[in-house]
Amino acid sequence: MTWASIDLNADLGEGFGHWRLTDDEQLLSVVTSANVACGFHAGDAVTMRRVCRLAADRSVRIGAQVSYRDLAGFGRRAMEVPADELAAEVAYQIGALEVFARAAGSRVSYVKPHGALYNRVVHDEEQAAAVIEGVLLSGERLPLLGLPGSRLHAMAEKAGLPVITEAFADRAYTDDGRLVPRREEGAVIADPAAVVERSVSMARFGTVTARSGAHVAVRAKSLCLHGDTPGAVSLARRVRRELEAAGVRVEPFV
Repeated sequence: MTWASIDLNADLGEGFGHWRLTDDEQLLSVVTSANVACGFHAGDAVTMRRVCRLAADRSVRIGAQVSYRDLAGFGRRAMEVPADELAAEVAYQIGALEVFARAAGSRVSYVKPHGALYNRVVHDEEQAAAVIEGVLLSGERLPLLGLPGSRLHAMAEKAGLPVITEAFADRAYTDDGRLVPRREEGAVIADPAAVVERSVSMARFGTVTARSGAHVAVRAKSLCLHGDTPGAVSLARRVRRELEAAGVRVEPFV
């Protein structure tokens, strides 16, 4: 399937106190949606406020990037969190970000799980249901950004929540359309030219080359550009430039 347009999203606000991981201001000049860390894997009140203001000034959509409570592990460690506790913590994170989004004259437009939680809800129905409950607890029927074919998306649709399919320009894929786990060699694509080529292929033709060499269908309305890799800003600019040169409109999904 070919999309006439695609959204570009990036994980932003991934700092804490004086420590900053992402170049938020520069990336916000490229992306159309900002997944803002809500304090559980990264981020704090001052950072959330700053990123929301910058995003609103640039008409970039603000999304709540919710996570397990894991600052030390950057939200990438597997955790066993009771469903009722996870639902409450998801709602808590969304609510915290909403305060700063509204103060900036914007709003939280969608929700995206982060790290270990993102991967868990691809297949775990209990944890997926907890994330959905957390979104509903927040008081808004917000779209959920995630992997096509995930349990999260299937269950969200049954609950009446919109879903937005996502692809990753710099992550390796398996033959079944899943992401290769980060712990495995080659999980992250380091070659900028390959990232750009994969981005255009996914946006124009809905396909990506898996690690095995097979061509895999990727039904994505949004393309994630990681902001925590070396040269992230220049790579993001290159991806956007090549997408537009290929006739793909870069615009928000909501």
